[in-house]
Amino acid sequence: METPKIFESEYRFCLILWENEPICSTALVALCKERLGWSKATTYTVIRRLAERGVLKNENTIVTSLISKEQAQESQLEELVEKTFEGSLPAFIAAFSRSKKLTRQEVDQLQALIDSYEEG
Repeated sequence: METPKIFESEYRFCLILWENEPICSTALVALCKERLGWSKATTYTVIRRLAERGVLKNENTIVTSLISKEQAQESQLEELVEKTFEGSLPAFIAAFSRSKKLTRQEVDQLQALIDSYEEG
């Protein structure tokens, strides 16, 4: 199943949800007002839209995610690589490493990922 698209403001909302779920919609409205400056109507609109797309569910005023933070991040990264780097992961990594100096630890982590991929 393909992960539904989550737009930037919705992602910020989801960060709050993932941190606090399961959460009653009234408490979620209060957190969104405090952290995002959203009105009650805006929060309920986002809840409805994300529920329609299968990102979360709102049952008996309890909101829970159906998509994990990791799934959302993977989907956004895949879209970025596909759209910006024509699907080339090496091109993405090359561009990233040109703009940000990788630490020795980051290089070692990337090498370990590559090694584990090659092994199995």
